[in-house]
Amino acid sequence: MISEQPDAFSGCSLLNQTRPEIPGQNPMTHTVEKIGGTSIANTPVILDNVLINGREGDDLYNRIFVVSAYAGMTNLLLEHKKSGKPGVYALFAKAENKWQWSEALTELSEAMREKNHEVFGDHPDRKVADNFVLERVEGVRNCLIDLHRLCSYGQFRLDEHLMTVREMLAALGEAHSAHNTSLLLRQRDINSVFVDFTGWRDDEKMSLDDRIRTSLQGIDFSKELPICTGYASCVEGMVKLYDRGYTEVTFSRIGALTNAAEAIIHKEFHLSSADPKLVGNDKVMKIGKTNYDVADQLSNMGMEAVHPKAAKGLRQAGVPLRVKNTFDPSDAGTIITDDFHPEEARAEIVTGIKNLYAFELFEQDMVGVKGYDAEALKALTRHKVWIVSKSSNANTITHYVDCTRESLNRAAADLEALYENAEVTTRELAIVSVIGANLDVPGMTAKATSALYDAGINMLGLQKLTRSTDLQLFVAKEDYDEAVRVLHKALVEDESAHRDGDPAEIRTAA
Repeated sequence: MISEQPDAFSGCSLLNQTRPEIPGQNPMTHTVEKIGGTSIANTPVILDNVLINGREGDDLYNRIFVVSAYAGMTNLLLEHKKSGKPGVYALFAKAENKWQWSEALTELSEAMREKNHEVFGDHPDRKVADNFVLERVEGVRNCLIDLHRLCSYGQFRLDEHLMTVREMLAALGEAHSAHNTSLLLRQRDINSVFVDFTGWRDDEKMSLDDRIRTSLQGIDFSKELPICTGYASCVEGMVKLYDRGYTEVTFSRIGALTNAAEAIIHKEFHLSSADPKLVGNDKVMKIGKTNYDVADQLSNMGMEAVHPKAAKGLRQAGVPLRVKNTFDPSDAGTIITDDFHPEEARAEIVTGIKNLYAFELFEQDMVGVKGYDAEALKALTRHKVWIVSKSSNANTITHYVDCTRESLNRAAADLEALYENAEVTTRELAIVSVIGANLDVPGMTAKATSALYDAGINMLGLQKLTRSTDLQLFVAKEDYDEAVRVLHKALVEDESAHRDGDPAEIRTAA
């Protein structure tokens, strides 16, 4: 995402140190592991396949876990990620109905306690979990009521405090799931520690690094199992900088600061050559090994193998990243390192974005004049538009963006006001990206375009940079699914069979 905010990774003193400043930790002997929202919501599977997975005694320790909010909770707290349905934050920010946000907060509290009932049943810990939820939710409610009252006076403006409100609400989800997970482990006589990075009732402002160092200080990783909140309160503002990618950034910083032997992300699927729901379980292949270049391209396509800022921190600290399938714990998953450069060129993954806009600025007087590109970028940045790709020629600059129509219209209005003779147009389309650590495959572009042509799919555009990590093809929205299937067959399935002499080992994703 385009952002002019400072990078929370810059100036971190521990990145280049061989030993961290956190006591109770032996470098390169522990892992830091992140559990996503969909996975943590499946409590029995997470306990059996990840948190315990047959371990006993000392083998249960030397791991740090960072957990996301249970699936759906952040949607209720902020707004629905896909549909845009307002949550507590969105209702509070609009303030069209003075108390509608409070009703939404009550519904959130009920949803959290329903999850507690699902997790704990009739165990006494359910009451502990419910009391934790009530304390946090009612504390937030009282804070928002006070803020609402304060801003009824002319000297105080609500919009000046909204980002702080968003940060505070986002923290509730991770605190809930991490606290529950720690309680569950203690039931099984595992010495778990609930590590609350959210800064609840803490009036001291800290940097992200200081928050992590202070909270982990004194924990002996060899004898205690930290369960950490994915949200971390810090002066940089995690939601402000990373929106909903903050959990992976927290996870990344812990890995870098504690000099972890490995960072592991547990997902509900393998990192595969394509979406198995689209291509078929019997056709996709587990990647197995790749590099951070590929991880960056996947993030750009919205696959979220790892947030790009999180990947940056791990890469700079020299910490390998492993992506594992929660439902296939015996499999080693896919390892991502900075130094993996395969000699054999091949396409690894076919993915993309189905709903995209081509934002085109045409100006006849652009030829030989500087500044048009910069102004287009400013307009898109100002309206928080995610730029996936771009291209230009003598008089046209096209940005391929992932955003709402409203944001795009506002950016277009800005440019039309600035350049009276310019023509700004938008068009809906899709992007299909062929990604690999080494895409120097002779004839790959020709084979891709021929495959689409033979399938009757009209290609609207194509891009391939000299750094051979991705090939981008633009097609109509309605052709996206078939284009992914066609390109996966031509560039992954057929090429694998040709290379190996027989079909490659197929690993199905859960």
